[in-house]
Amino acid sequence: MLMRLYYLGPHGSFTHQAAQAAAQRYSKNGDSVELSACANEREIVSHVEATDGWGIIAWENNVEGYIAQNLDRLIDAHNIAGIDRLSVNVEFDAFVRKDHTELTEVSAHPHGLAQCTQFIADNQFRLVPAQSNTAACENLQPHQIALGPQNSGELYGLETYKRAVQDYSGAHTDFLVLAPREAVVERNRLRCASKASCESIITVIPLFTGPGVVANLLDVFRDNGLNMTSLISRPIKAVDGTYSFVITLDAAPWNANMQAVFREIEEHGDWVKILAVYEQRDITHVPVSQWNLPQVGINPMLVEE
Repeated sequence: MLMRLYYLGPHGSFTHQAAQAAAQRYSKNGDSVELSACANEREIVSHVEATDGWGIIAWENNVEGYIAQNLDRLIDAHNIAGIDRLSVNVEFDAFVRKDHTELTEVSAHPHGLAQCTQFIADNQFRLVPAQSNTAACENLQPHQIALGPQNSGELYGLETYKRAVQDYSGAHTDFLVLAPREAVVERNRLRCASKASCESIITVIPLFTGPGVVANLLDVFRDNGLNMTSLISRPIKAVDGTYSFVITLDAAPWNANMQAVFREIEEHGDWVKILAVYEQRDITHVPVSQWNLPQVGINPMLVEE
């Protein structure tokens, strides 16, 4: 099957790397994938909504957290769900033009700028946000430094000013492959038949607010023996005090305990939507060590008697 996969361009972006990895994965199943760059994520979602093909968007970074705009787009989408999840290591190099002048500014996607704060502060560069990291490289001015993937220098004829300028080593971004919901249903039918272990991302909007609403919602998952790996909230736009809760679970929608959860949420009169279903990741669950904790706070295990 020939499939078009839309990604955030230009060529060489981290999303492009994720799209290439997805294409390689699908080619093993006999599918032929044609990659198509888009100017922004809204365009990607529009193509998938129109069933022109599939798309891939950044979902979560283990330094900066969830990509809020993409999360909102998936919540609001009519005919889209996530069908696969894959991870790309994120390492930023700093690039300059060969004819550069005195360097006073640094340009990158806002998430790129946020992941290289120490390098920026040490050099006292002014920030210039860009549509993407590779767009910053493509449009680099003589007085600017661009932050981007290691291959950006070769792609855009730039010199490497400094390698690995990110604040944290081991950073990575998870991406969701988006497909029309009909394709997701068909894929899930095959997963169910093969009894594959899956994760699900759902969003729940309590229609009534007040004390105990979130606690009651969490009780539903606990009482049905579901392992929750992530819980975040997003505001209902311009309506104070109302939120959608986005939950990642170690279960597939067709599992009996998940079906029980859906029934209970429906009985409560709340709104629920499945955002994504994908094969379960191999995650190592580790405790938070003392050096990971923010400064100032209470940890009973560290209090001296």
